[in-house]
Parts: sequence; structure tokens; C-alpha cells
Amino acid sequence: MATYKLADFDAVLAIARRGSFRAAALDVGMSTSALSSAVAKLEEQLGVRLFNRTTRSVSLTAAGHRFVEQVSPALKDIHGAIDTVRSQQETPTGILRINTFATAGREILAPLVLECLRRFPGVQIDLVTEGNLVDIVADGFDFGVRSQTLVPSDMIAIPLGPARRYAVVANPAYFESREPPKVPSDLMAHACIRTRLPNGALFRWQFEAEGQPIHVNVEGPITLDEASLARIAVLDGLGIGFFMEADVREDIDAGRLVRVLDAWTPPLAPLCLYYPSRRNPPAAVKVFIDLARELARSSRPG
Repeated sequence: MATYKLADFDAVLAIARRGSFRAAALDVGMSTSALSSAVAKLEEQLGVRLFNRTTRSVSLTAAGHRFVEQVSPALKDIHGAIDTVRSQQETPTGILRINTFATAGREILAPLVLECLRRFPGVQIDLVTEGNLVDIVADGFDFGVRSQTLVPSDMIAIPLGPARRYAVVANPAYFESREPPKVPSDLMAHACIRTRLPNGALFRWQFEAEGQPIHVNVEGPITLDEASLARIAVLDGLGIGFFMEADVREDIDAGRLVRVLDAWTPPLAPLCLYYPSRRNPPAAVKVFIDLARELARSSRPG
């Protein structure tokens, strides 16, 4: 009698959901080759192909569709039973999957993620950073971290800190022969480090005056798609950059960068950890939520 592995069923559902072996492998924590081998072995055991594979696409066969439709609710019940048992653990263990974007990942890494690992060595964390907003439940994540304004309404949210701000900065040497901008429109006379969004569009620098938003399409010698790269270019004196304040706060405090247009960058919504309601969350999920609430309390003014 054939022996089937729960992980192989999870892998099939991940491939069906993502439409890609590479993306599904990231979701289930396997290499693409290992995932492909596991599915091929399962197909051999079942005696049917579950997926049509080409060099460019992956799709379910008719048998695969029936398999996914019937296995999905059963797997949901099985994982629910596992969660119920794990919720009784005295020592939290297991893997927590968190989805966020790069800047937020840098902000929560030390006070939340690394602190959790220090306190609970039996817990492992898989932190995925990406620019696009995803459905954390459908994509197999335990938590998401986004700006409060982007948290889905059906999720439980915990604000992780005070309001955030943008910061417009440059190397002090850049202004030795140039007049610093006094209003956002002055940026058009400066070299600016442009950034590209995950959807390919250029990011328009965002300001506010008397409650009204102002967007500026800056010009400059280079376009980058990651804040850490833009920071290097600004530190090198290439031009003016636009960042989340947290990404350049240490540079400002150390005098490596100077801030301009400060009055035009008002507070933004805070970051939030968010997650779906679960009847019996595993112990690792519960302690991570408790730690997030602890962080939220410690960051409140006063």
C-alpha cells in the first residue's frame, strides 16, 4: 500500500495556487528541484498526472482539478487539528511565515523578529519581503506587516509603533555648491535618485501642504528599485534621495546626511502586524502576537 506524505499534498496545493513550481517552492520551504521530485513521485503513486508542464507554464490536469477540490477541505481540517494540538504546547516550536515589504522588514527585524528568536529558540521564522500586497491566508503566511491603511478589513491588526515619516536627504557635500530646496518644486533643479515600484512605475515623491497631497516627478541620473541601493548613491553625493525616515535616521544623526523639506513630510500611518482570526493558534503564533503587543505598548509615547 502506498504511503503518502502530508507535505506532498501541501506542495500540490501550493503549485495549484501559485501556478509556478518556483513560487510554490518558496511557499513550502523547498528547493524547486525537490518540489518537482516530490510531485513526480506522488503522481507515480497515484498513477495520474496532476499537472501539465511546459517550459513557460504549469496548469492542473482534469484529474489534478478533482484532486485539489477534494483534498483542499480535508487538508484544512487536518491542519486545524494540528493547530489545536500545537496550541497546547508549553514550549513554542515551529515555523512562522511573515510577509512584508523591505523597509518594514528592516524596521521590525531587531525589535520583533530577532527578539522572538532570542526568547523562543524552538521557533523558526521565514520572513519574505516583496513590494506587492498579497493575500497572506491564500499564500500560506501566518502574518503580514504593512502600513495600517493597507491592512485588509477582515484581519486583526496590531500597530507596531508610532507614526512613520518620509525623509528627503542628501550628502552635505552635495549642497556645498547648490542651494538646498525650500519647496518641493525646487527639486526639479536638482539631481534626484529615482526609484521604481514593483509594478514598474516610477515612484512620485510624496509631500503635503495644509492637508493637501503634492506629488513630484523628480529627474535624476539614476533609477533604482531598492532603498538600500538608493541610500548608497545618496551617501556617495550623487544627488537627493527620498526614503522612509527609519532607513536613514542613523545617517542623519551621524551627520552623514542632511535633511531638507522636513516641514513638507507629515506623519504617516504606522506599521501594523496583521493576521486572521484562528480558533486554536499554535503556541508559536500566540507568543509572537504577545511580543508584538509588548512592542506596541513600549513604543507608545509617555
